[in-house]
Formats: sequence, C-alpha cells, structure tokens
Amino acid sequence: MADSAAGPYALATGPDGALWFTLVHSGRIGRLVPGEEPTSHRLDPACGPSVITPGPDGALWFAEYRADRIGRITTHGVIDEFDLPTPGCGPFGIASGPDGALWFTETAADRIGRITVDGRITEFPLPVTGAFASAITAGDDGGMWFTLNQANAIGRIGMDGEVTLHHLPTQAAAPVGIAAGRDNALWFVEIAAGQIGRITPDGQITEFPLPDRTARPHAVTVDSDGTPWFTEWAGNRVGTVSPDGSITVHDLPTPQCEPHGITLGPDGALWTALEIGALARIAPADSAT
Repeated sequence: MADSAAGPYALATGPDGALWFTLVHSGRIGRLVPGEEPTSHRLDPACGPSVITPGPDGALWFAEYRADRIGRITTHGVIDEFDLPTPGCGPFGIASGPDGALWFTETAADRIGRITVDGRITEFPLPVTGAFASAITAGDDGGMWFTLNQANAIGRIGMDGEVTLHHLPTQAAAPVGIAAGRDNALWFVEIAAGQIGRITPDGQITEFPLPDRTARPHAVTVDSDGTPWFTEWAGNRVGTVSPDGSITVHDLPTPQCEPHGITLGPDGALWTALEIGALARIAPADSAT
C-alpha cells in the first residue's frame, strides 16, 4: 500500500465497496477496491490520522490525532476538516452513533466528543483524569462504549452525555480496541495483559487469556458470523475467540509486520493494516479468492 514509513494504521469498509485506511505517519487516507490498485488522498503530513469509520452521511470520518481535528472524506475524495475546541486533546477513536452523529475519544483531555455531520461539536467530560480514552463503538443498547487505556476500565456514554465506568478485573490491562458483538455484548482487547475481554450491557466482564500473553492485542472486529477477530501487534498474528473462550491464532506470513486495525472487508474477508506498509487479507484456507 505504501512505503514502510507511511504506517497503515486503521481501516474500514466504505459504502462504495472499497476499503478506506489511514496512513498515520504520512498524513494520508488510502482507498483500495480488492483486486485493484490502491489510491490515496493527501492531508497535512503531520496530522496523524488514526481511526476511520463510515459515517451516517455516506462519507468516511476519521480522527487526526496530532492535529486535534476530525476529518471527513467523501467517496469521491473531497475532504473537510473540523478543528476541535480543546487544544492538545488528541482525538483517536471514532464511530457513528445511533443519533446520526459521530462520537470520538479525546485521549489527552479526558473527554468524549460528538460531532454532527454539519460539523457542530460537543464535548463531554469523563469522571476520571489521565484515563486515555481510546477506541469507541456503538453498542446495541443505544449507548457508545469506549476503552479507558490508562484507567483500566470500559466506559459507556448515553446520548444524554451520562457516563458509566466498569473497571476491569485485571490490573494494568490497558484496554485499546473495542467492537460490538452480535450477542448484545462488547468485545475488547487488553494490550498489556494479553487478554480478550467481553462485557455485557449490565457490566459483567469476562476475560480470556491469549496463548501468548506478550502478544499485545491491539484491535478487534466482529465478522458476519459474529466471531470476534483481533490483531496481535507484537505477536505478528491475527486470532479469533469462540463463545466458550477458545482462542485460535494465525501467524502472518511476513515477520514483524505489526498488525494494527482489522475490519470485515467488502469482499467478505477480514483485512488488517500492517504498519510495515501493507494490508493483509485473511480468508479461509479453502477459499477460491
């Protein structure tokens, strides 16, 4: 996709049947239709685009971590950017909410933000300091769920701005990625503890240790069958977890490729962003494509 310094980081499937991905180190947004050549769109080279997500308006929305902005790109490549009110807030995770707006995390400001499709921004303070709010996703219960990497907790914010925190059983687990399951629960990864976690809407938490506790799981997504898939940033693997907690991992062919984001692609396969400058496609071994 790019040279090794560009840093593919996160990716999402757009409404145009393409994969859209961030190049965090080179300040670009990339686009790939499986089977075709990739293209990219230039941003401020130093803006640090992190997570990208489909918006409710048919565009892709992304966080500019170093520039304190939220960006929007149409499927035709038209870009708009919105400065956030709080300097140095470090937006990272972003996801569409059930209210037709985008919700995002502010890692350095202990806040959750909300932006409407016309650019109106609201910020909601968290009840903790130094929490490093990271990934965020919409739950089936009408709220937005997010990880607090340094507060060792999973949070939920309602559409009214009310925040609830659920502390993890494992100390210093440092949760990062989070995704809504098809079982009304949320799945998340604990990068420092080497575990996959599951939390129900009422706050019941189950943790599943990985075979390699030093693998540093980073991101998680759920496939069309409801199976959670995750990346192991230090383990050079992707893996799945079954409903009973059984873990299966798959080695990536290239050593030290540093898998970050993972998503279900437009072709039904799983795709992951490799910081070495590539996207990897994961499909069943007997798949014909």
